Amino acid sequence: MDWGMKNRTSKVIRPRDGRCVMLAVDHGYFLGPTEGLEVPSKTIRPLLSYADSLMVTRGVLRTSVNPSTDVPIVLRVSGGSSIVGEDLSNEIITNSVEDAIRLNAICLALSIFVGSKYEHQTLSSLAKLVDEGEKYGIPILAVTAVGKEMSRDARYLSLACRVAAELGAHVVKTYYCENFEKVVEGCPLPIIIAGGKKLSKESDVLELAYNAIRKGASGVDMGRNIWQSDCPVAMIKALRAIVHKDSDVKEAHDILLKEKNRESNSIKL
Repeated sequence: MDWGMKNRTSKVIRPRDGRCVMLAVDHGYFLGPTEGLEVPSKTIRPLLSYADSLMVTRGVLRTSVNPSTDVPIVLRVSGGSSIVGEDLSNEIITNSVEDAIRLNAICLALSIFVGSKYEHQTLSSLAKLVDEGEKYGIPILAVTAVGKEMSRDARYLSLACRVAAELGAHVVKTYYCENFEKVVEGCPLPIIIAGGKKLSKESDVLELAYNAIRKGASGVDMGRNIWQSDCPVAMIKALRAIVHKDSDVKEAHDILLKEKNRESNSIKL
């Protein structure tokens, strides 16, 4: 791995603790203006300074993120189908690496759909993207997307993560599951946990992050469980405490409540 690749990877997984809090705001590429992300700039602005990196599409990056930001950009470069289409797994590479360089992305993210109708297509896209990224020293984040017909269990996620690693990805994003340590053991890459759909309880979000870190995850990449929260800034601060300060669920929840009260009081004033 050359210097450029190492340097960019260190901006995804921070060397000081081997962890990361990535903020995901790339949902619009298949969901459109989903709740909480109707106006991306309003969602991103108050949260950006608390994120180690921002996972975003080039369209939202160009229109909704201040170019002066020093928060590293993880660029979503796969897509091609939407929530109203026949099959979300029918994705292709949607960005050139040259455009990603112009946008100053430090990492490229692509979904793979292991076990789906378009498995071969998405895995081939990953292999191609790895080759292109290697030319320019840009790491690739493989997202193990899960279709309706696939189970989020350790057996399946271990398979998907290992396939991503074998094809040359540098980081993997997947889901937390029972026996998650088995997924970590079988994948020689850093694993970041997805938040998925918004959970009903804030404590469940914190418990998800805590359990994942405790069982070997290198961090979280969450979107809806942060910006669909009643108090997004409080939530991302609580998650940072778990990821970077090894706080337990109670300690993180106390931070959440404290930040909520502070925000409430400032609004009243």
